[in-house]
Amino acid sequence: MEHRANLARRFYQLFCETDLVYREAAAGLGLTHSVFKILYAVWNYGDDMRCPLQEVRRRSGLGKQTVNSALRRLEGEGLVCLERAGGKHKDVCLTVQGAALAKRTVVRIMEAENAAFSGWTDQEVDSYLALAEKYLSALREAARGLNVR
Repeated sequence: MEHRANLARRFYQLFCETDLVYREAAAGLGLTHSVFKILYAVWNYGDDMRCPLQEVRRRSGLGKQTVNSALRRLEGEGLVCLERAGGKHKDVCLTVQGAALAKRTVVRIMEAENAAFSGWTDQEVDSYLALAEKYLSALREAARGLNVR
């Protein structure tokens, strides 16, 4: 059992260190972590530079208030706009300036991600991603039982 506890500790430490790499990279490119995560989510969603607001929240892993606050700031700077997408739903859309910022920042971080994988075989990448997805699914299921409200 101790070995399993150490695995969980080590995995969490790697998760935190990875998150720190992203935070530092974003800061080095002049972005806050929340702005980076929002731009990354929208940029990677599709080719039309728009992403449903709910999907931005899910993909970024940020809380509703954090996303809304960052989006107000990005709107004020002319980098994104919110558009109705039927009913109560909204899409987050990159403006021309927002897309240019994403190209200068998000794309550079994506290039670093690809460089990190460049020394891996296709099988190693596929195995890593499959195991990460399996872990996420199992953790999500285990965490469902933690809600005590």
